[in-house]
Amino acid sequence: MHTLFSPARLVKVFFLITVGALLYAIAFNWFFQPNELAFGGFTGVAQVVHFLAPMLPVGTVTLVMNIPLFVIGVRKMGWKLLAVSLGAMAASSLLVDIVGSLFTFAPMEPLLACLYGGALQGLALGLMLLVNATTGGTELLARLLKFRFRHLSIGRLCLMIDLVVIFLYALVFRNVNNALYGIIALTISSKVMDMVIYGSASAKMAYIISDAPDAICSQLLDMGLGITLLQGKGAYTGAAKKVILCAFKRGQIAAIKAVVMAADPHAFLIVGEAHEILGEGFGEYSSDSL
Repeated sequence: MHTLFSPARLVKVFFLITVGALLYAIAFNWFFQPNELAFGGFTGVAQVVHFLAPMLPVGTVTLVMNIPLFVIGVRKMGWKLLAVSLGAMAASSLLVDIVGSLFTFAPMEPLLACLYGGALQGLALGLMLLVNATTGGTELLARLLKFRFRHLSIGRLCLMIDLVVIFLYALVFRNVNNALYGIIALTISSKVMDMVIYGSASAKMAYIISDAPDAICSQLLDMGLGITLLQGKGAYTGAAKKVILCAFKRGQIAAIKAVVMAADPHAFLIVGEAHEILGEGFGEYSSDSL
C-alpha cells in the first residue's frame, strides 16, 4: 500500500479529489437540483431538509450530517484514510454551494437529466474512491460496510443505501415520477462507479483445449503470460487432454487468438471475463482494498 504522505501520492490524491468534487457539484446543480430529481445519500436527505427549511443550504446540511458518521469511521479506517475523505466531503459540500451560487441551470428533460447526471455522479464518486476518499454519507457508509460484506461491490452497496433515501424523498416531495427517475440515475451511477473502481483491475481469462498444447504454451510463455496446465478428458472420445488456463489483459486477446489458431486451427478457445485477478503482473491484495 502506498504511503499517504509521499509527494507523488499527495499530488494524485489532491488531483482526483478536486476533479471528483467538482464533477459531483456540477452533476448535482446541473442535473439533479433544477429537475428536482431524487438524490441519494446524505445529499438527498439534505434536499429534503432544504425543502422543509429553505434557509439551510444543501451543502452545509450535508457537511453537518456527516460529522457523526466520520467519528464512527475513525475506529474502523483510521485517521489517515479518513483525512482524505474529510477533504473530499468538505470540497464537494462547499463546491455544491459555490457552483449553485455562480450558475443557474435550467430544467431539462428528466430522462436526460437522470442519464447524464447519474453517469457524471458515478464518475465523480469513482474517482474519489480510487484514493479511498468519499463524500461522506452513502459512500462512507458503504465503504465501512464493505469490510463486512466483501462479496458486494461498492457501487451495489451505495445503491442499496440510496434506495432508502429515494423512498424518503418520494414521501416528502410526493413526486413518484421524479423518485423513479432518481432510481434510474442511482443505478447508472453505481454501474459507472464500479467501472471506474474495478475497470482497471478487470481482465480476461481463457481455457484452451488443443491437440498442440506444447506449441501454444511455448508461444504464450514467450509473450510473458503465466499459464497453468489442467488435466482434462474428452467426454465423447475418453482421450486425455491438456487444458491451458491463461489470464491476460484485455488488449492481448487478439494476439492470443492468433497464436492459438496458428498452432491449431481446430483448437477450442473459451474466453471469459475475470472481475479481478490478484498475483504477479496483475493486482495485489490489500486489507483496505475496495
